[in-house]
Amino acid sequence: MDDQTQLLRQVHPSFVQDGKITSQVFRPTPKDDKKLSSYDGDMITPEASFAHFTARADCRSAGVVSITTADCQKLGLPALSDPDEFPEHVLVDFSEFEKKEIEKKAKILRANAETRDWLYKP
Repeated sequence: MDDQTQLLRQVHPSFVQDGKITSQVFRPTPKDDKKLSSYDGDMITPEASFAHFTARADCRSAGVVSITTADCQKLGLPALSDPDEFPEHVLVDFSEFEKKEIEKKAKILRANAETRDWLYKP
């Protein structure tokens, strides 16, 4: 990965309101241990990441958006390769931050993703 690597995020259908993504797309849930799961866009296409994700019965996605590793670095969020999960897996680590800061950072990441628009929608 380099600064321009796109980190692909699956957008749960409930995280879309009036056709726009909410900042929830970029907020780790309690089960995530403050680490946001994404795909390394240098290793997989948006469409292939969608197919991989939705192949599991318990995983739904309205489509794929992205941020870059540079977006994360500007906010002090390390983007770490996690190939044990699957080869293209990346974790964005929010563990140094409390809830209020995480929410602020998620809003900034959402805005960054919106500038790139949807990379893939089924």
